[in-house]
Amino acid sequence: MITSVKRTERDARMFEIAPAIVVQIILLAREGGAGAAELREFIANLPEDEKGELTAIAWVGRGTFEAEEFAEAVQTALAEATTPTEDYLMGMPHLAENLESGLEALGIDVSGEEEDLL
Repeated sequence: MITSVKRTERDARMFEIAPAIVVQIILLAREGGAGAAELREFIANLPEDEKGELTAIAWVGRGTFEAEEFAEAVQTALAEATTPTEDYLMGMPHLAENLESGLEALGIDVSGEEEDLL
């Protein structure tokens, strides 16, 4: 039984944000309070288009959008941003799980990306 989906060439072109960056955010979010300041700074320093994609990945992960609606989710995230992305995402319950689920729904092998980071 295959438990992870390998990233395809199409998926790699789909994102401005590198999956490894999202995985790094997942790891920081799992640290909780210990990594909060670093997580906040890391997200704050991302380019705006990557912040929109990061938010969209979290939305796909929590079921707000389907993977096929990713482009629409990114546009919505960029158009409707009213608070700093780092504040919005850090206030989201289960951020790490939402990002992980979102990447997986979008065809990214999260465990493979984690192994490459560690």
